[in-house]
Amino acid sequence: MDEVIKIEGLTKHYGSFSALEKLNLTVQKGQVLGYLGPNGAGKTTTIRLLLGLISPTSGKASICGLDVTKNKVKVHENLAYVPGESSLWPNLTGEETLHLLAKVHGHVDEKYRRHLIQRFKFDQNKKVRAYSKGNRQKIALIAALASRSPVLLLDEPTTGLDPLMEKVFRDCIAEARANGQTIFLSSHILEEVEALCDQVAVLREGKLIETGTLEELRHLAAVTVEATFAHTVPSLTKLKNVRNVKVAGKHLSCQVYGSIDEVLKIVAAAKPLTFFSREPSLEELFLSLYGETTRKTA
Repeated sequence: MDEVIKIEGLTKHYGSFSALEKLNLTVQKGQVLGYLGPNGAGKTTTIRLLLGLISPTSGKASICGLDVTKNKVKVHENLAYVPGESSLWPNLTGEETLHLLAKVHGHVDEKYRRHLIQRFKFDQNKKVRAYSKGNRQKIALIAALASRSPVLLLDEPTTGLDPLMEKVFRDCIAEARANGQTIFLSSHILEEVEALCDQVAVLREGKLIETGTLEELRHLAAVTVEATFAHTVPSLTKLKNVRNVKVAGKHLSCQVYGSIDEVLKIVAAAKPLTFFSREPSLEELFLSLYGETTRKTA
């Protein structure tokens, strides 16, 4: 697969403050990368560097083989960007704004744009100043998706959207992925990332702490195990990777970190009436990586 986005040792310092430190990351053609981290982790700094809005202290990044610092115009011809807060022209109508954004970008799929307007149930006849936050976000999304750009950079793209429109957005991203587009999705909505992304990268205090598929990262959080027994409930307290063991009558529940093989052997030997195991959700994984560690500065 082609490396569409390639980041090598990307670093951004503001004086003594490190906003991003030696980031290494690649996104292949047709992949959706979920870029995760709390406020201040460095997500927006990364996107601003990819857009060429700020210069790195060291390191480099490329999009479609083009250095984002040295080839800004060419890079922007290959991408579309959706910010979490869209600043638009208040006196233009939605229709006029979409036409202007298409001219600025240079190309648009007119038929697909009309389809998106219907799909997002967007009334393009009002002045931008009369739109809600969600409707302003629809303008940015429609413009970006209709450009059919090889790369989509999305920074909290569903801000202000209601649940129905979030579903439309997810369907559109799935279609873009199937069409071979590459999506860099920065989001704090874990359900959204879990539904859409092939790869996940987790940032903390400007440093990449984990990257991989969801399946590859699930080992970092606990598997929940529950079972009921007709007779004696087996003891799991001696297993070092088992925590939060609870016994209520003939019902056993616990959390297992790492391999559950030993737990399965013990439970199976006790001949359970019922058995249930659940892998950690992305939210549980995220919390296991972070605990209470957050940073206030973006």
